Amino acid sequence: MLSFPQIQILLSIRLDENADLFGVSRYAVVTGANKGIGFETVRQLATAGVTVVLTARNQKRGVEAVNRLQQSGLSNVLFHQLDVLDAQSIHSLAQFIQTRFQRLHILVNNAGATGVEVDEDGLRAKNIDPEIWLAGKAVDMIQDVMKTTYDAAKECIQTNYYGAKNVTEGLLPLLQRSTSGARVVNVTSLRGELSRVPDERRRKELGDIDTLTEDKIDRILQQFLQDVQREAIETNGWQKMLPAYSISKVTLNAYTRLFARKHPDMCVNCVHPGYVDTDLNWHTGPLTVEEGARGSVMLALLPDGGPTGCYFDRTNVACF
Repeated sequence: MLSFPQIQILLSIRLDENADLFGVSRYAVVTGANKGIGFETVRQLATAGVTVVLTARNQKRGVEAVNRLQQSGLSNVLFHQLDVLDAQSIHSLAQFIQTRFQRLHILVNNAGATGVEVDEDGLRAKNIDPEIWLAGKAVDMIQDVMKTTYDAAKECIQTNYYGAKNVTEGLLPLLQRSTSGARVVNVTSLRGELSRVPDERRRKELGDIDTLTEDKIDRILQQFLQDVQREAIETNGWQKMLPAYSISKVTLNAYTRLFARKHPDMCVNCVHPGYVDTDLNWHTGPLTVEEGARGSVMLALLPDGGPTGCYFDRTNVACF
């Protein structure tokens, strides 16, 4: 693997000098893309000349999103419905791409869920400073307006970890047909950094890439859900701030590393987009979606020989 300085040098290359990186036509899929960072990622990729399949669970909202982009002059954007929790929906998307393009060069796993039930009016009334959110110091301020329920936690794990994993595996045969090596980008969060995992044993297990397996990740996630049911989140060493979201992103990062090792011909990375103003965080973030999409787009358009198996904080390499 390249050293951090080598990665930074490589990323300093102007992407427009590599416009023909994948040949004449490049095809991409972005999940959860009818709004927010996903929508902006589609826009930036299409502007760079990539043909993008914008996917969304809601058919109406997805079609409306594509219409907005096409009306702005981006005719190289298409829609296909995708529910990342539904195996048949993933299969349908794969069949569509196979029929239409025969291959896939870029996959951005952007779809996400928070894992909590929120009183949004009550949360807005607190007017918590973004810096307090970023530092993880808001946890005691939000207990009365934000609850981790079992159903919300399960949906979060299924979406953020298993959804990304299943979409990636479902589209793998198409990604393997990319002659220059596909780019897989998993949108993660700083909440998924290993240093934020309170339990030392669990932190070491998830961080030891030489002994980590998908079975171990499954076991950790099942243990988390059991602890949610038992109301033992804090007692058993899970994060207090957005616990389901946090462990879903820690495990997504771990899966990114495993998948990158298994497929060294691809560039497989995960990226924290920054604290962006989106529906997912109830519009508490200070960054624009344009700023938030930059990391995903950069990694989607990496030149040959680019970094793989890495974690990026926006556009900079960071420690898992």
